[in-house]
Amino acid sequence: MAVKKIVANIATGSVAEVRTFYADLFGLEVVMDLGWIVTLASGETAPTQISVASEGGSGTEVPDISIEVDNLDEVHKSAQSLGYQITYPLTDEPWGVRRFYVKDPSGKCVNVLSHTS
Repeated sequence: MAVKKIVANIATGSVAEVRTFYADLFGLEVVMDLGWIVTLASGETAPTQISVASEGGSGTEVPDISIEVDNLDEVHKSAQSLGYQITYPLTDEPWGVRRFYVKDPSGKCVNVLSHTS
């Protein structure tokens, strides 16, 4: 048996608003839209991962979802200019990532990161 994919499901009463957040901030494209559920994708291929944590590191909350990007500073500037709530500032962490937390419109904590090493 092999796990082929893991998909994050975000419960919301405002599918369109949350869709816009992930499309505008991360450039994700809609690959399925049934109205009550929208699936967005990047077209990239990545290893299947799941993290289990007691904290988010550096004393932060455990984020609901982590998104690795290749242009962290650009995404951070976009999040600020779009008026999204940044709950943990842009930080270089001792374990080799640079990241920030932003809340999506459903209140989910999104860990946006790039590896520094």
